[in-house]
Amino acid sequence: MRTNLLRLTALLVLWPLVAAANAPAPDPALREAFLAHAAERYALPAQEVEAWLARSTYRQGIVNAMARPAERTKAWHEYRPIFISDRRIADGRAFLARHRAQLEKVQADTGVPAELIVAIIGVETSYGGNTGSHQVLDALYTLGFFYPVSGDPSQVERETNRGRFFRDELAQVMLLAKEEQLDLAALKGSYAGAMGYGQFMPSSYRAYARDGDGDGRRDLFGSLPDVFASIANYFVAHGWQPGEPVVALARKDEGSEPFVADGLEAKYSLAELGEKGYRPAEALGHDLKATLVTLEGSGGTEHWLGFQNFYAITRYNRSPMYAMAVHQLSREIAVGAEAAPAP
Repeated sequence: MRTNLLRLTALLVLWPLVAAANAPAPDPALREAFLAHAAERYALPAQEVEAWLARSTYRQGIVNAMARPAERTKAWHEYRPIFISDRRIADGRAFLARHRAQLEKVQADTGVPAELIVAIIGVETSYGGNTGSHQVLDALYTLGFFYPVSGDPSQVERETNRGRFFRDELAQVMLLAKEEQLDLAALKGSYAGAMGYGQFMPSSYRAYARDGDGDGRRDLFGSLPDVFASIANYFVAHGWQPGEPVVALARKDEGSEPFVADGLEAKYSLAELGEKGYRPAEALGHDLKATLVTLEGSGGTEHWLGFQNFYAITRYNRSPMYAMAVHQLSREIAVGAEAAPAP
């Protein structure tokens, strides 16, 4: 028994060393190009970058997660309940009540509704309950240098670009750690390297994060004032229009031909959409540019007009169903927020 215990202990001690010895090494040309890129674009000294690369660990589990075959695209009636549940609504109302003063200040400063900020946090991390357990350094290193290759010739360009994207994010997280006095080795996030309450990638962190509490740092891990100000700033930077609607239900004229909008950008006038047979179910009061979003709901096909603010939400995540889920969750949170107790 004692012998078996000693063997197990030795295995546990030596296993990380064995795994490291068997881990693949980055392609030398890619590695050199990365060092040059980090130095030229972000002024990161080669010696410093080399030191971080030496501390990075290849994670096969991350490669497996990224290579996992895409699930069947869910219809809206299947997607919606994942993010809009009684529990998530109740937790969102409580979160808003608990942080009302800070959120209302950000809303007054930016025009971004408090309930929208809360809904983003609710969808991304369950109000901070699940911000990710992967080492960000390892995740970006793994995906930057070992992005999974499918072998499909039609995917070569996309896979090459994704690897390049993650290498750039790796360089940016090294710079971010210096800028914000973060312990890079301790940072944890999603398997794709997204971080904090709002799941910002390093490039978005550097570009859009704000110091909401005035301490001279932008901390999206531990400072909720910073988190709230940063999410709001992301929307402002992507064209949020204070006081304007996000979506409006549309009705389709009987006999009109089906229409699929050219992208998510709000670029069609209401008159143009009307000519195609799609009109607001209720008068809006003024003309707005919109796109058409068609979803398969539990009660049948739904047609929605998506305005500039809908487009702004899709800049956070390119899925129209994600944007609709965030919007509808925010409305549910707002409806009962006044009655929610502040713990």
